[in-house]
Amino acid sequence: MGRRLSFDALAGLPEIRPGDALAPLIAAALAQNGITLAADSIVVVAQKIVSKSEGRFAWLDEVSPSARARELAAVTGKDARIVELVLSESSDVLRAVPGVLIVRHRLGYVMANAGIDLSNVPAAAGRERALLLPLDPHTSAAALRDALQALTGQAAGVIVSDSFGRPWRNGVVNVALGAAGIPALIDRRGDHDRHGRTLQVTQTAFADAIAAGAAVVMGEGGEGLPVAVAQGFMPDAPLADARALLRPLESDLFR
Repeated sequence: MGRRLSFDALAGLPEIRPGDALAPLIAAALAQNGITLAADSIVVVAQKIVSKSEGRFAWLDEVSPSARARELAAVTGKDARIVELVLSESSDVLRAVPGVLIVRHRLGYVMANAGIDLSNVPAAAGRERALLLPLDPHTSAAALRDALQALTGQAAGVIVSDSFGRPWRNGVVNVALGAAGIPALIDRRGDHDRHGRTLQVTQTAFADAIAAGAAVVMGEGGEGLPVAVAQGFMPDAPLADARALLRPLESDLFR
C-alpha cells in the first residue's frame, strides 16, 4: 500500500500579541476549519507567532550599536541596530558580505541574521521593532503539544518552523527550529536497501521535510496562515526533537 500525506493551512487565526496562549487559538481555528487532530497529525507553527506570543520583540530605538555592529553594518549595508541584535543572538559570525550576514545562532542554527526579522511585525506607537527567535523553540514546541493535547485529547506532533536559505541553491525552505512528539531525525544507518546493501549514511530530516511541505500552504508573505496541519503518515521511528538535526561543530565541513 502506498503512503499519503496531506497539508491544510488554518484560516481564522488573529494577529498574535505578547501573552496570547496559542493552543486555544489553534484549537478554535481547527474547529473553524473542520479539522480534527489524530495520532498521525503534526501541527506546524510559524516561528513568528511563537515569538510574538512570547514577547520576543526589540525596539530599534532602544538599541545602541557597538563598534563591531557598525563595522559589519558598513560591510553588509544593513541597519547597525539590526546587526547589534544579530550579534546579541549569535555565538559566531560566519560570513559578512554586501547584503548577507550569516551567523551561528546561540542555539546552534547556522542562518541569516540570527532569524531576526521586521516583516509581518506590526509597528507600535510609530516605533519600529524587530522580532527575535523564541528563547527555546524545543521547549515551546513541547509546551504547545501538551496544551493542545489537553484541549483536543490528541497527542499530535508539533513543529516550530522558520524559513532558511541553503548553500548553493536559491530560495528559502522552511525547516524545524523545534519539534515535539515526532521523530525529527530518522536514522536509517544499518538498515538495508532493496538489494540488501547496508545503508551507511542515510539519515532522514523528517521534521524539516514536514516543515517544508507545510510552508507550501502557509505561504511566505502576507497570506496570514501561520499554522498548518499535516496528516496521514507518521513514521515508526524513535521520537527525537529538532536538536537532533543540528550538525556538531566538529563535523561542520563548511567552516
